[in-house]
Amino acid sequence: MDYIFIIGPSAVGKTTLAKALYLHYGGVYIEQNMVPEFVIPDGVEDVGLFEEQLCWENTLQQIRYFRDKGFRNIVALDFDDVRARELPVLFRGSDFITLRLVSGDPGQIRRQMMHRKRHEGGLYAPDRVERSNEVIRSRRLLPNEVLIDIAGKSKEEVLAEAIGIIDHFQPDKDYDEPPDDERNYLSWVQSRRLL
Repeated sequence: MDYIFIIGPSAVGKTTLAKALYLHYGGVYIEQNMVPEFVIPDGVEDVGLFEEQLCWENTLQQIRYFRDKGFRNIVALDFDDVRARELPVLFRGSDFITLRLVSGDPGQIRRQMMHRKRHEGGLYAPDRVERSNEVIRSRRLLPNEVLIDIAGKSKEEVLAEAIGIIDHFQPDKDYDEPPDDERNYLSWVQSRRLL
């Protein structure tokens, strides 16, 4: 596989799965938040939109750079949910899979978010986690996207399921679908009004 994209709500286990897949397949691991620190230039009207766009474009450049250098199994994650709708457009013709992690048990990701707050740091938004899980869980599947429900599963079980899916997945390289309506997605960029 050229690209393995992982999406889902906060605290669903994206980073845990991504790091395990990276080690399993020996490819590349890229999170959108790995971009260098930068200062927002004066005069930028929408700081959130500017920052997200810059990080997204930087991540795309890194992904493509590593593929151009011959790397495979490039695991990429942690981009704004609305960007998931662009993946089939940007990577059409490539060997890619998108693993969409969700939980049929919203309490499970709420508990994982509490664990993260106490032990790991990171985003803590318990008031939004259930809504984001439901929105991400309920939208239609995009080309080359597979849904993995983590409810009641250990991280080892989720990893085994993901590896089984990836190892037997045959990407569709020739589809003709326009991008899905962005209102079916979420965004942390408030000005997008997708929350």
